[in-house]
Amino acid sequence: MAVVTKYPEPLVFGLDIGTRSIVGTIGYKEQNKFNVVAMAVKYHDTRSMIDGQIHDISKVSEDIVWVKEELEKQLNGRKLHDVCIAAAGRVLKTAVGHGEYEFSENTLINQDYIHSIDLIGVEKAHEIILEELSENSETTKYYCVGYTVVKYYLNDYEIHNLEGHKGTKIAADVLATFLPEEVVSSLYSAVEMAGLYVTNLTLEPIAAINVAIPEQFRLLNIALIDVGAGTSDICITKDGSIVGYGMIPSAGDELTEAIVKKYLVDFETAEKLKMVSAKRKSVTYKDIMGISHKITPDEIYETLNNIKKDITKKIAEKIIELNGGSTVSAAFVVGGGGKLVGFTDILAKYLNIPAERVALRGQEVMNDINFLVEGIKKDPLYVTPIGICLNYFDQKNNFIFVNVNGTRVKLYNNDRLTIFDAAVQYGLPNESIFPKRGEDITFKINGKTRIVRGYNGEAAVITLNGNTVGMNSIIEANDKIEIKESTAGKSAEIELGSLPEYSGTLEFEVNDTKITCPKFALVNGEPESQLYKICDGDDVLMQDYYTLEQLLTFMDVKPSTVIYVNNKTADMNEKIYNNFVVRWSDTVTYDELPEADKQDIKKKEEKKETISVADKVAEMVKMSDMDSNENTAQKTEQTVETEQPQNITLNVKVNDHDVTLTGKSSYVFVDVFDFYPFDLSKMRGSKLITKVNGERVAFVQPIYDGDIIEIYWEK
Repeated sequence: MAVVTKYPEPLVFGLDIGTRSIVGTIGYKEQNKFNVVAMAVKYHDTRSMIDGQIHDISKVSEDIVWVKEELEKQLNGRKLHDVCIAAAGRVLKTAVGHGEYEFSENTLINQDYIHSIDLIGVEKAHEIILEELSENSETTKYYCVGYTVVKYYLNDYEIHNLEGHKGTKIAADVLATFLPEEVVSSLYSAVEMAGLYVTNLTLEPIAAINVAIPEQFRLLNIALIDVGAGTSDICITKDGSIVGYGMIPSAGDELTEAIVKKYLVDFETAEKLKMVSAKRKSVTYKDIMGISHKITPDEIYETLNNIKKDITKKIAEKIIELNGGSTVSAAFVVGGGGKLVGFTDILAKYLNIPAERVALRGQEVMNDINFLVEGIKKDPLYVTPIGICLNYFDQKNNFIFVNVNGTRVKLYNNDRLTIFDAAVQYGLPNESIFPKRGEDITFKINGKTRIVRGYNGEAAVITLNGNTVGMNSIIEANDKIEIKESTAGKSAEIELGSLPEYSGTLEFEVNDTKITCPKFALVNGEPESQLYKICDGDDVLMQDYYTLEQLLTFMDVKPSTVIYVNNKTADMNEKIYNNFVVRWSDTVTYDELPEADKQDIKKKEEKKETISVADKVAEMVKMSDMDSNENTAQKTEQTVETEQPQNITLNVKVNDHDVTLTGKSSYVFVDVFDFYPFDLSKMRGSKLITKVNGERVAFVQPIYDGDIIEIYWEK
């Protein structure tokens, strides 16, 4: 009976299920060292895997069984049950989503808000992935297996940490990584069919970077390239974190296939020729016809030269794309495909960095790895398999199930799962996390667009196993999560009187009295009061004037006389601005004027002629043809033949000046203005005073020879 060797626990079993081979590794961690105690490699007999994707689950499962049993032999019969695996970089899809949220007022940013903005970014990244799938008519479901925040923004300015700051707008650029369900399912199926249980699942680029690029190096802008058989997986680090994943479907197999076609050999022979040492003078092989040939390593390298250039160029272009359009500071290459002579030098050329900054990582990055297995040397080929084992100690990755609002949700467990991750996988939209804001009102004020924000509602209420928690609370398998979606706030509302433009009043002088009027506005062309509630799409025009009609309506008066604005006659559409003077006469009404005068005024107003105050007064009171005594004032309907009246001359004193009036048979007060220069076109006081012989009179008062007349503005 075999003796089962005792090893320190836990003893970790890692499987690197690759396109060309399956590598099994067994080891344990002692302090900072990882000790490899067993290792087995099985090359696929058929093309059961292509470009990292399992095509024949049962055949891959058979190969896993072979590796498992070989490792159990090396462990002296110890049975293996749990295994750590990795998903190939070929199947990863990454996208950068930009999420943002705007608050209605200056708000203190806490972790819940930060996690929520992360959620928005992941959701936007998922939308990008779905759009790409739709364009290619794919219906595959993708799981979010990780995300990294590339940048945070506060009020549109880049910032490292949002927590504790105040602002009105937060945003994030989030690099999210997704795995297709079918890939995960096929990996699990192949492993479980081999009688093993997946205790941890990671991503191949993450596994490789754990060995090739220690955490203290990740502050630098470095690219890691894992050149396998079917794919070249790429990982970018910067500022202490992984900022990009990528892949090109070109790697070692493409080189092998070129040798197959060139030298007419089988795939296994081509693999050996590809890796022939440059130190050898020649190598002999047999083609499929059984004929022997002898060639030099240089001939083989020449055959592969163009393909090497094509692959390295694609890798360099992908690195620059993932790095935001610029090259990296250095690049590390792992995997069997990268061991090809000249590979790193050509890659350095396309990355436009010195050749010494592109290095094949193998023995020098395995200082903390002890190989306790005979015949195994430290080699770049083993970076990913050992990284899969080490990842077990860093994070217990697996798929777990939780319950969200009564629905069973499958999550990729990176040992740091939060409510946030469950909400993403559940498909909860970001607007259900943040307080929903009521409808905004967008309107125009004096031609400029203005927005009034709606009110914030209540944030989402989250319970974890019956306890109220926040969005960043840690979750475990079988947790019960209830998320009561956020509520919508009241819609925005604002009255006209609340607008800054509405403040203030207008003052007018009306018949020597100060009248204070509120400002008012036209909304969509119609006048509205300060109590009017503005609606979405309204066009508001604030008025800094009243029309004469609006003023009279406000005062609730209906003068029957001619009205003057700043001493000029005005119609009802006349615009009256602040401090304008409005007056009308209580002595002479329009109806009292002769019909001829009315028609004359009407014609002039229709022609929009400018008439001076003096002329207008003269027209209104043109009574010179009327006799000043009662007999001449009375008219009869009978036609009587009389002699024409004779013109007379009057000598009067006007403001202590002698003035002679001629050319008429009789005179009234207004006739004085034809012979005495008194400016009526401008107001020079609050009121015009007219007196005859010390008595106040109207413009139609008859005057006689020797009268003493006074005309002046009352201050």
